[in-house]
Amino acid sequence: MSKEKSPRKVADNEALSVGTTIRGSAQKLNLVAALIRGRKAEDALNILTFSKKAMAVDVRKVLASAIANAENNHNLDVDALVVAEASVGKSISMKRFTPRARGRSSRIVKPFSRVRIVVREQQEA
Repeated sequence: MSKEKSPRKVADNEALSVGTTIRGSAQKLNLVAALIRGRKAEDALNILTFSKKAMAVDVRKVLASAIANAENNHNLDVDALVVAEASVGKSISMKRFTPRARGRSSRIVKPFSRVRIVVREQQEA
């Protein structure tokens, strides 16, 4: 009477990891994701480690999770992994208010974003 197992969302030679609440706008996060698209996983980790962008820390954690998923859950070769996809989207937005002049207030929006990283095992050419 258990629930049916859901089908895989990626191919057999791929592994997936999603970061759902990364603090910052999707536009800024996409700049970081563009740095690693299509690169080898090891090179992408190095780029994110030494990047000056603040959100690179969170993207690095998501990429490390995708690499660990590939190794432990899907038995893929870590040295042959390539970042096949790094997509960014909007998540929640916290609404806050701040006092302004003459007794007024204005709205502050604190956006969160999500990043989806897919690593693929690439055959040696």
